[in-house]
Amino acid sequence: MRREKLAEYFFDLSKLSFAGLVIGVVIPLYSNLEDENDWYSICTGIILTIISASFANKILK
Repeated sequence: MRREKLAEYFFDLSKLSFAGLVIGVVIPLYSNLEDENDWYSICTGIILTIISASFANKILK
């Protein structure tokens, strides 16, 4: 029971980081493609999403 709740927490964290990435970074990126900070934020958001989802997956196994 506790493992499932912890895995659910990390899956939710993964979903929230991806949604924040889309809303906060990708939409303003259309106005300025040369801004390096936006690209760093995108890479960080993708990495955080993948790490959170894989950690949740490992908890369930």
